[in-house]
Amino acid sequence: MSLLTSLIRASTQFQQALEKRPAPEGSGQGAPAKAEAAQPQPAGAPGDDRFTPSGDNTADLAKQKSRKLAMAEYKQTVGQDLAFVRETLRHKLAEYNLQPGTALSVNRSESGSVQVSGGIPEQAKASIENDLNVNKNFKDAFGRLSINEPTLGFMDNALKLNQAYGVNNPLLDTLVSENQQFNGLQDLVHRYDSLRRSAGSEQFGMADNNRNYAFNLNARA
Repeated sequence: MSLLTSLIRASTQFQQALEKRPAPEGSGQGAPAKAEAAQPQPAGAPGDDRFTPSGDNTADLAKQKSRKLAMAEYKQTVGQDLAFVRETLRHKLAEYNLQPGTALSVNRSESGSVQVSGGIPEQAKASIENDLNVNKNFKDAFGRLSINEPTLGFMDNALKLNQAYGVNNPLLDTLVSENQQFNGLQDLVHRYDSLRRSAGSEQFGMADNNRNYAFNLNARA
């Protein structure tokens, strides 16, 4: 027998032996089915470490932004102008021999000049108006007040409602920047004025422009 014949016969016998060998346990038909893959647990179930956004996150972020507002600093800035305007008017009452408790209301006309109203004689009224209109410091302080005080009043009321009742004002949330560098008083005043104009002044409870702003001295409720 040749070597080639012997190799072919040995190969055939080896192949037959493989075919007759029993299949390993667990393979082929009838084998037990693999355990089903574990179903994913719903978010929030015990053992689940996935983050589920909460509906309160937006409100929390708004609170964090508003808490960073330098309200004491804003009030101090506005308070300086308030004190100057108040003292100037009191000085005018004394200068024209009017009662210290006389009620005065100061606003600006369409032309931008200072107007005074109240229970005072017409001649004294005209003199006081003239004095105030030539007083640049007074006009500048009053002009700043007519813009800054309404903004500060809006923010202060919104924050008080938030603290007392947990009510977030969406307009305040829009007004405040996440970057504290852009939350200076003038930044807030500018954004407040833009929001007021676009949203409608009635939503703010404010007049359409700062010409309707009035400073009241000795006003009685």
